Amino acid sequence: MRNMLLLALFTLYAAMLSIHLARSGFRARAHSAPSPAAARHRPSRVLVVGATGGTGRELVTQALARGCEVTALARDPARLKLKDARLTVVTGDVMDPGSLDTAARGCDAVLCALGHKKFLGPTHIQSTGTRNLIAAMQRQGVSRLVVETSLGLGDSAGRLGLIYTWFTLPIVLPFYFADKARQERVIAGSDREWVIVRPGALTFGKATGRYRHGRQAGSVLLTRSIARADVAAFMLDQCTSDMYLRTAPGISN
Repeated sequence: MRNMLLLALFTLYAAMLSIHLARSGFRARAHSAPSPAAARHRPSRVLVVGATGGTGRELVTQALARGCEVTALARDPARLKLKDARLTVVTGDVMDPGSLDTAARGCDAVLCALGHKKFLGPTHIQSTGTRNLIAAMQRQGVSRLVVETSLGLGDSAGRLGLIYTWFTLPIVLPFYFADKARQERVIAGSDREWVIVRPGALTFGKATGRYRHGRQAGSVLLTRSIARADVAAFMLDQCTSDMYLRTAPGISN
C-alpha cells in the first residue's frame, strides 16, 4: 500500500512538472504555421555563445566552413582549441553584460547554445544570461537570434519520450529544464528576429543531413536523438531563412 502511494505521488509530481514545462515554455498560437522559406543574405559575422560546449564547437566549426567570420564567447578560451584567421575568441560570461557588448559588436547574428552542469539546485543562468544577451543585441543593433533549448518544453512537452518525461526530467533535470522554460519565455517576449531550436537527445555523432524538423519532431513514446553536428547545421540555416521565424521547431532523427 505504501509503495502504491509513493508511486501515485511520484506520477502526480511528474505530470505536474510536464504541465509546468508546457505552460512556461514557448507555445505557438494554434493557427500559426511555418512561413515561406524566404532567403536571406548569409551573415558576415556571427557570435556563438556557449562556444566551448558540444553544439557550440560545431557551430563555430561549421560557421567558419560556410565562410563566416566568427566571434566565440568563452569563459575559458583555452577550452575552445580552434585556430582560424576568421575566428575571434572573446573572454566573457553571459552573466556579465559588459563582456556581451564586446562580443556582439559588429555581428549580424547570434547563435546561442548556452548550457551548464549545475543540475542539483535552482538556477537562472540560462534565462538571466539570455536576457542579458538580448539586451546586448539591442544595444549593438543585432537582430537575428537562434537559440538551442530542448524538446519537452512548451508545445513540445512530452515529445522527449517516456524515459525523459517520467524519469530524467522529474528526477535528474527538473531545475535545469525549468530554467530552459523561462529562457524560452524571455526569447519569445523579445523584439529580436528569434528562432528557438528544440533538439531531441543530443549525441556526438557525425552530421547526417537527414532529420525531422518542425512540430512532429520527437516522440511521446521513444527517445529520439540527434547529432549535435546536425543541430548546428540546422541552427546556421535559420540565419538565412525566415521559415521558422519567431517559432520553436523541434529537430530529431
